Amino acid sequence: MAPDAPGSPTPRKRSKNAKPPWLRVKMPGSARYDAIKKRARQLSLATVCEEARCPNIGECWGGGTATFMVMGDTCTRGCRFCSVKTAKNPNPLDPHEPRNLALAIKEMDLDYVVVTSVDRDDVEDGGAGHFAACIAECREHSPKTKIEVLIPDFAGHIGHLLKVVEAGAEVIAHNIETVERLTHPVRDPRAGYQQSLDVLKNIKVIDPTRLTKSSIMVGLGETPDEVLEAMQALRDVDCDFLTVGQYLKPTSTRKHIDMTEYVHPDQFAEYERLGLEMGFKYVASGPLVRSSYKAGEFFISRYLDQRSA
Repeated sequence: MAPDAPGSPTPRKRSKNAKPPWLRVKMPGSARYDAIKKRARQLSLATVCEEARCPNIGECWGGGTATFMVMGDTCTRGCRFCSVKTAKNPNPLDPHEPRNLALAIKEMDLDYVVVTSVDRDDVEDGGAGHFAACIAECREHSPKTKIEVLIPDFAGHIGHLLKVVEAGAEVIAHNIETVERLTHPVRDPRAGYQQSLDVLKNIKVIDPTRLTKSSIMVGLGETPDEVLEAMQALRDVDCDFLTVGQYLKPTSTRKHIDMTEYVHPDQFAEYERLGLEMGFKYVASGPLVRSSYKAGEFFISRYLDQRSA
């Protein structure tokens, strides 16, 4: 019976808080998913896939892609979009973590790996030396694996940033997260829109050949024009790759900022089109896209191969 036919049932109205069809994903579960989860536990490794409750965890882990989170699972900052635990003085850094990370990556035989971290303002160099050690260990044990690091801002300290750039990861990412107007209260007061842009700019100052990447969340009350302004600001510091994704509130607690809307896939497609016109080498834009995204990693890996050739 047609939906508007006489006598047909009245269609149910979707609650404004109900997830639209394009945000529905399968529950994670596969042999490879279970293997990655088990091995990460055995080596005491945290994954941002779990800590940030990424909706793509089943797809990525099932396909053998994982994003590891180093320097513990507790952050010293309290960004209002993030579900990671926070504390003023987390546990000390694990000196065995770089090697354990490298061994896990070698066992999983990954072609491309993303290594990210919590913020560690309690550590002298913000954890930059730890990041560099992770990159060095991965290079030693898996020389063919391409490495992307998603780094903190290191409080804007260029000397700390230098340690990471010189370690030689193929891609260095740092997220501006949102548009300038919404940076606060979305992000911790110690983070900053211009400070994040300066991180990306200084990576290129240190090494103009290093590829950079950033990410923007939408659905926080920004306008499309503000998103385009943020995208252009990233291009102005020569950012190479961009991801744009839907913000989803982690919990119903008062700590986390409210989502204002579910952005339609057509708008994401428009951001992708305009981003490519601006000159980004790659734009992954969609409701389920996150800063570490399997399709993007595939493209970047292929791009690196072509550039080397």
